[in-house]
Amino acid sequence: MYHNPEFNENNEKILCEMNGINSDMLMNIKVKILKAGESLTVCEAKNETAILLMQGDVDFCFEGRTENAKRRSPFLDKATAIHFSKENEVSVKANAQSRLVIEQTDNANDFGVHYYTPDDLMIQHFGADQWDGTADRFVLTVFDYESAPYSNLVLGEVFHKPGCWTSYPPHYHPQPEVYYYEFEKPQGFGVGFNGDDCYKVENQGCLCITPMHTHQQAAAPGYKMCYVWMIRHLDGDPWRKTRIDAPEHKWLLDE
Repeated sequence: MYHNPEFNENNEKILCEMNGINSDMLMNIKVKILKAGESLTVCEAKNETAILLMQGDVDFCFEGRTENAKRRSPFLDKATAIHFSKENEVSVKANAQSRLVIEQTDNANDFGVHYYTPDDLMIQHFGADQWDGTADRFVLTVFDYESAPYSNLVLGEVFHKPGCWTSYPPHYHPQPEVYYYEFEKPQGFGVGFNGDDCYKVENQGCLCITPMHTHQQAAAPGYKMCYVWMIRHLDGDPWRKTRIDAPEHKWLLDE
């Protein structure tokens, strides 16, 4: 299902709630805007939390240290993120208006706090030599099962060229996934698929991807698209780059 709610009175856009909207995604996900001088403190009794800086200038305060992070936009600078287990306290102070994506789910593991700078994050390039470059894209992984087996979450970003496709060839997996979209120009748009259903995706909207449904994407010509991809591991069945290709499109892998 595609979802693009308005920001509420707390400058929050609620995308998923474990006990509310889109609960089948098994995650709490929201976009939070902090005005200059505002702060946010997170300390959860049961949930792990990941906070991704989309745009702005913030200080992350944790474990007695303060780290400054700046990002002009997803299209100009690499990400900074912080990931921490339950009962750890992290504060974010905005030095200028800033936009954050916050992802949470339940996790009994105590793994402390992991802070990811742009230098820590690798971007991979896929698709340039396939299908006349029509699926050319860059993929950034903040953490996944291989790098953070203690987590129940996966977090990353995909940078999508205008007129191209990603999450391609069509594939699916048992774990729920959410895409949160941002466009270089606010009027940008594209198309996101959840199985046979397709949706017009727009700036700051999200697509909740049902387990075992294919989920390929396309961006309109002229509009650069970035989407944050967030996966919830299933108990006993983590997402280990799990990719089940749609049988009728497997021939594309031989091209």
